[in-house]
Amino acid sequence: MPSALEIVTFDDRPPPPEESPWVDGHGPGREVAVLDPDPAWGERYRRLAGQIADALGELALAIEHVGSTAVPGLPAKPVIDIDLTLPDPAAERDYVPALAALRFVLAVREPWWYGHRLLRREDPACNLHVFAPGAAETARHLIFRDWLRAHPEDRRRYAQAKRAAAARTRAAGGNTMDYNADKQAIVREIYARAFRALGLA
Repeated sequence: MPSALEIVTFDDRPPPPEESPWVDGHGPGREVAVLDPDPAWGERYRRLAGQIADALGELALAIEHVGSTAVPGLPAKPVIDIDLTLPDPAAERDYVPALAALRFVLAVREPWWYGHRLLRREDPACNLHVFAPGAAETARHLIFRDWLRAHPEDRRRYAQAKRAAAARTRAAGGNTMDYNADKQAIVREIYARAFRALGLA
């Protein structure tokens, strides 16, 4: 379990010199359309989580639905975000082949940032984030998700910010990383309220 200090301290450092997080020519997504809430997102997550659990067995220490599709009533890009906790994300041979059989493709490798790996899947669209036990980022994802589920005013503010960020990103011809950067201020503002309420800050 990460400490309170680790949870409230964001690691915004750039990649090490001459390092790229992108694997085999992958790059940020170009689709930044934010859609109205879809009740089907929850069922898509459950199907994907079941497939991942079956494929990895006891290796999967935790599987969590995170991101905007995990918050009922929140508009989102129609991509299911899942956090997968594994004993050692660096041991890719232990899990990448099993996930490849489910049509997941390794797209990001960031050993310097909580050991993070990202695998993508299409149809249904899914971003599968792999972290080691005790990663502060997974704790933050759950805090953010649960806070938005329980606080409709922040959910409304975030929905407005997401739609505005998506519109600006599309107008500028940007990508998903540009979209995320555009809405970072409101994300950090909501985190700050959640951290205070939880006694972490």
